[in-house]
Amino acid sequence: MAIIDFGGTKEKVVTRQEFPLSKARKVLKNEIIAVIGYGVQGPAQSLNLRDNGFNVIIGQAPQFKRDWNRAVADGWKPGKTLFDIEEAVRRGTIIQMLVSDAAQRAIWPMVKRNLKPGDALYFSHGFSICYKKQTGVIPPNNVDVIMVAPKGSGTSVRRNFLSGAGINSSYAVEQDYTGRAEERCLAIGIGIGSGYLFPTTFQHEVYSDLTGERGVLMGALAGIMEAQYEVLRANGHTPSEAFNETVEELTQSLIRLVDENGMDWMYSNCSATAQRGALDWKPKFKKAVLPVFKQLYHRVKTGKETARVLSACGKPNYQKFLQAELNAMGNSEMWRAGRAVRALRPKEPAKAITKGTAGVAGRGSN
Repeated sequence: MAIIDFGGTKEKVVTRQEFPLSKARKVLKNEIIAVIGYGVQGPAQSLNLRDNGFNVIIGQAPQFKRDWNRAVADGWKPGKTLFDIEEAVRRGTIIQMLVSDAAQRAIWPMVKRNLKPGDALYFSHGFSICYKKQTGVIPPNNVDVIMVAPKGSGTSVRRNFLSGAGINSSYAVEQDYTGRAEERCLAIGIGIGSGYLFPTTFQHEVYSDLTGERGVLMGALAGIMEAQYEVLRANGHTPSEAFNETVEELTQSLIRLVDENGMDWMYSNCSATAQRGALDWKPKFKKAVLPVFKQLYHRVKTGKETARVLSACGKPNYQKFLQAELNAMGNSEMWRAGRAVRALRPKEPAKAITKGTAGVAGRGSN
């Protein structure tokens, strides 16, 4: 493991240098990796593993025709590398549980009865294990229980793999029956294209993940965008202007500067007016939302968010209601304006901004 200083705190991480792909192939040379579910993470992880030379099969319920047909279109062969879930679990030695959290609870009895001593039960989210009293997912004592959690969507996992960049992942070992659980876990992590892997626990992963998704990554981001857009529109700004000032500049300019060199560097490369205003208002926003994040974390930790997920997502008509909610978002004026703005973007991608370039973001005089 490499020792990296993260903001004054040293942590152990595993990189491709310490655990190269050649080692991962050696560790898993006799394994059959059964990827269960071809929805979000399943396609990306299975295709990356296949491209890296591992023995992979897919387990997908045939009645979900969209996902089954997608697997066939991606080159998985029914009866050879594509099976129903029960058959895939029987054939596999590493069982990757990549169906939704609610679906994991539904299929668990069938998965459990087909596990063999020495199998590895793999997750990319700590939900089912951490909240096992609610999910009922309690693995037998004679299997390894491991996790690799990519810090991105399945789309990002695949896209970053194809570009060679990789994506950061956390990993954890919950149960080591074979004595090989950690090396199996790391080998899978490298196999799916992780840039580096950092250790965690199932509990820490799910607490941070559920908080992040409901907070900065999705829930809070969408909420503050809607609030700012509504204020601008109420004060006479056009949809185009309101969307550009709320979303477009963030996604197409500023967040890229943060990605490249950090928030302080983005601030230092904005106009003096933008810089001063942001520094003055940042603590006001923090004070406003800190109580909300504390409430959110408490709900995650106590399992209230889990109960909400299992109750809502497990309903037979959930997809219908979900689509209605997504349609309401997509058909709102802000995101209809967004479609128009995206259609007007230049076709040539902007050149990457290198560190040291001054005055590249924000308007107004410096």
